[in-house]
Amino acid sequence: MKSKEIRSQFLEFFKSKQHTIVPSAPMVVKNDPTLMFINSGMAPFKEYFLGNGKPKSNRIADTQKCLRVSGKHNDLEEVGMDTYHHTMFEMLGNWSFGDYFKKEAIEWAWELLTEVYKIEKESLYVTIFEGDETEGLERDTEAYNLWKQFVPEDRILNGNKKDNFWEMGDQGPCGPCSEIHIDIRSAEEKAKVSGKDLVNQDHPQVVEVWNLVFMQFNRKANGSLEKLAAQHVDTGMGFERLCMALQNKQSNYDTDVFTPLIREIEAISNSKYGKDEKKDIAMRVIADHVRAVAFSIADGQLPSNTGAGYVIRRILRRAIRYGFTFLNKKEPFIYKLVETLSAQMGEAFPELISEKNLITNVIREEEQSFLRTLDQGLVLLENVIETANSKEISGKKAFELYDTFGFPIDLTALILRERGYSLNQKEFEKELQKQKDRSRAATKVETGDWIVLAKDDVEEFVGYDTLETQVKITRYRKVESKKDGEMYQLVFNLTPFYPEGGGQVGDKGYLKAADGGVTYIVDTKKENNLIIHFAKTLPRNPEATFSAVVDELQRSRTASNHTATHLLHQGLRNILGEHVTQKGSMVHSRNLRFDFSHFSKLTDEELKQVEDFVNARIREGIALEERRNIPYQKAIDEGAIALFGEKYGDAVRAIKFGKSMELCGGTHVSNTNDIWHFIITSEGAVASGIRRIEAITGDAAKQYFIDRSESFASLQKALNNAKDPVKAVESLQEENSVLQKQIQQLLKDKAKNLKGDLKSEIEKINGVNFLAKKIDLDASGMKDLAFEMGGETENLFLVFGAEHDGKALLACYISKELATEKNLDAGKIVRELGKFIQGGGGGQPFFATAGGKNPAGIDEALSAAKLYVK
Repeated sequence: MKSKEIRSQFLEFFKSKQHTIVPSAPMVVKNDPTLMFINSGMAPFKEYFLGNGKPKSNRIADTQKCLRVSGKHNDLEEVGMDTYHHTMFEMLGNWSFGDYFKKEAIEWAWELLTEVYKIEKESLYVTIFEGDETEGLERDTEAYNLWKQFVPEDRILNGNKKDNFWEMGDQGPCGPCSEIHIDIRSAEEKAKVSGKDLVNQDHPQVVEVWNLVFMQFNRKANGSLEKLAAQHVDTGMGFERLCMALQNKQSNYDTDVFTPLIREIEAISNSKYGKDEKKDIAMRVIADHVRAVAFSIADGQLPSNTGAGYVIRRILRRAIRYGFTFLNKKEPFIYKLVETLSAQMGEAFPELISEKNLITNVIREEEQSFLRTLDQGLVLLENVIETANSKEISGKKAFELYDTFGFPIDLTALILRERGYSLNQKEFEKELQKQKDRSRAATKVETGDWIVLAKDDVEEFVGYDTLETQVKITRYRKVESKKDGEMYQLVFNLTPFYPEGGGQVGDKGYLKAADGGVTYIVDTKKENNLIIHFAKTLPRNPEATFSAVVDELQRSRTASNHTATHLLHQGLRNILGEHVTQKGSMVHSRNLRFDFSHFSKLTDEELKQVEDFVNARIREGIALEERRNIPYQKAIDEGAIALFGEKYGDAVRAIKFGKSMELCGGTHVSNTNDIWHFIITSEGAVASGIRRIEAITGDAAKQYFIDRSESFASLQKALNNAKDPVKAVESLQEENSVLQKQIQQLLKDKAKNLKGDLKSEIEKINGVNFLAKKIDLDASGMKDLAFEMGGETENLFLVFGAEHDGKALLACYISKELATEKNLDAGKIVRELGKFIQGGGGGQPFFATAGGKNPAGIDEALSAAKLYVK
């Protein structure tokens, strides 16, 4: 059975059980500070389990893209080493939100596996929660009795809290679970060892295929459990493992989920899968990782140096490194797999097709960049080896290569072994742990339980229509972090505060009590469908009624910038072409940032055209046309643009300014006149095929003109009130150019005159013509003089020192024949001499330079140079 059929049969089966089939949510999480990526099938539905929202149906089924590479669920280092761990994987799931419970979940799971998929009943084992005395939790006898209808009692196994009690995190909904394991070993192996003895023992052919979670409890901040008001079902079946079982394979990588990618890797690398274990691991790593990276980019997360972007970059670099080390791929090649991947999975996940060019370009550029990093790292590692005092290399040095330059530690260890060196791994691990501890301490957040003051099913946002309203606090909790200290999170029954989202920052403002007390709201965010207001203090009487007031000035500036992004998007598409699509934005009150797809740098003329286009729309005074709760498909059919990586519901909000129409939940001006003016402040590349424009509007644009006017006045004054300052500056530039040329000529003449004097100071030491001298030249003059003298003097060992602009300079020249004969290296020598001037440098064996911040050390460096020829 092909993987496409396996996926469709799952969805059709649950559709027949009155489940609503929903599309996979984007793998990149936007509005949940506890998650970077969707790491389980239930993550997109957290708000429903927490009671913060109502699903479109009480029964839902889907296949969800998941990524597990950080935090509690971290499978990254296992991927490729075995045959069943993955970074990105599909989780087939069915969900009940307060509808059916254990009976139906168990019956349907058995029906699907044994009657639809025709899996042999004798190869299946199930586990149930054995209970936990410390938690006061009894054995899940209800699940046990339900399973007895289908499975012999000797194949119903007890599982401990670690394996059979599922928790969302340290806090939140949780409950016992029932896992279904499959034994795909041969009959001979099954006869030797019973499958029940291998369940949950990390055996590659006895694996968990489906987990049925019965959410019954809520874990509080103090660790205690309370019963949920409604019981839920959350199931997750590993699609790749299911395919392995149904296609009679012994490895997930032997299924048609991965074989097209592995065949392509074989062709590109001229290697054969299944012949060499190290190459096999490399191919598995690359096949897995390209999926994770491609889906992440398709869902809006580009590789970067921070947060979720860093995770994606790390995954891709791991794949590149395996190709570099084990498949001898020194040129970009992983990007070539995107075509195969999109053809294979594009039907189920159309974003792979629509974003194929972007994915390809970004991966290719990342490969080129990291391969350059590897080349640089190899040079740096070579220096570490050359300067080592023993055959054991310092773990601190290796950590510096890893942390500062991104050079993989296992590649460092591999190269060292090949060269006959060892790595102090414990020292490296110690440095790595220090870094992790620093990072963990900086980001650790202690979150208290919600104190519920009033039941409220719907927290209404009224901020489109008003910036002030009367509110009640329905719940609050205290959070503490090293970064922000002690904060309170407040939830209101309704709110005018816009929560951060869609690239727009959250509102600020204050709560005012009847007694005059004021509580300042410093930020607003959305978490699991709750609009959360952050305050440094808690109101004296949280149960009072308050006036909630949004900072009007910040809101109006932010709205101005947000509307400008819409006009900018329209302008870019109008001037550059319809290929331009938004790839991200950040809207503050002070400025805006807009990322978009385009293949080249914008010319000055194109930037002016875009700026003029936006300002023309501003001057037109176009009124806002807002449509709330319009059906998604109707909005798209009418020409609305859906934004990159955003998750939309069935009903959406459409924002229209003239011919610009986008789906957007942000705040906007009522008329484009309110923007006043639009100024582009910068344009540059973010990634291959992605450009970024930064711009300002409104008050910031006014201040820009004021600053420019003041600068112009100062410049004119400095030019003696010249009538034409531009001509005056051009005249100064021409004059400066002439003077620079004269200076260069004078320096050359000075060097020529100096050369004769210096040649007379050369002394013979052990057959070497040696000179170490402090001179009054810049770096360029020192180099020219050194090479001139080298061309006229055989066996020359020359070191110059100079002080220039308060800095120390050293230059070392060694005749090529002398460098070879005496095994001298100017690069190594100048690095050592650089210590005297508190600096460093390098270069070639016959010429190298160093710079430092201690000119007083020049004389010592010159004296020490003589030691190399004595």
